[in-house]
Amino acid sequence: MARSMRDIKRQIKSVQNTRQITKAMEMVAASKLRKAQEKAEASRPYSEKLKEVVASIASGTDGISHPMLVSRPVKKTAYIVVTSDRGLAGGYNANILRKVTMTLAERHKSKDEYGLFVIGRKGRDFLRRREYPIMEEVTELSDTPKFSDIKSIAYSAVQQFETGVYDEVYICYNRFVNAISQVPTVDRLLPMDAVGEAGHTGPTASYEYEPSPAGVLEVLLPKYAETLIYSAILDGKASELGAKMTAMGSATKNASKMIGNLTLTYNRARQAAITQEITEIVAGANAQS
Repeated sequence: MARSMRDIKRQIKSVQNTRQITKAMEMVAASKLRKAQEKAEASRPYSEKLKEVVASIASGTDGISHPMLVSRPVKKTAYIVVTSDRGLAGGYNANILRKVTMTLAERHKSKDEYGLFVIGRKGRDFLRRREYPIMEEVTELSDTPKFSDIKSIAYSAVQQFETGVYDEVYICYNRFVNAISQVPTVDRLLPMDAVGEAGHTGPTASYEYEPSPAGVLEVLLPKYAETLIYSAILDGKASELGAKMTAMGSATKNASKMIGNLTLTYNRARQAAITQEITEIVAGANAQS
């Protein structure tokens, strides 16, 4: 009984140490989440204004043709998959990777029909173990990623679409709703044939372009596509930190509940040991008398 009580007490101490770690990780994730959410929200005005300018050129000028605005027969598709470098984030990685694998299985009959551009070590390792065709990868992003961190992979995906290597490009990420809700999302990035279709109900600005609308569009469209990729990564990073905060909060609560149950078990064992000792003392006294 004494050994059993020692084991329970040791287990209680172990769970208490674990609870301290998960509580600290929850607080760190909550602090980083606020910064990541602010950065994701700060990037939206720029992308919206860029979209407005691109839409203005695409819809207001006749005779302009750009490969990024025109759909073509799909022979090969690129997918940009955004995951995290580390775990302990609940279902963050599992949800988006499940969504990606289901999408690939539904849309393609062969692995020759697509290529993957993977951001995050968890996604890279998962897809590599299953022998998916990974074209490029980026890992070890910070919790506040800069555009320069993902510029190479974003530029490569956009450039290979322009040159005809891929006929479609999709971005796969967890869309941030709030700290406890992240939605696995697969959005078509290229071609952007619908960028100029949405009409504006309010007044629109009039632009003059130098040297020409076609020349400006040639520069802006790749920048716009890269900006959408960067915005998705910022959204994914906010989702990751939200999922991590929620997971660590749940782990802390579960640890507290486990400590309560173990403490109750320890007290019962201790009470049983004391009762047994009293019984033995009384039995010994009765035997002597």
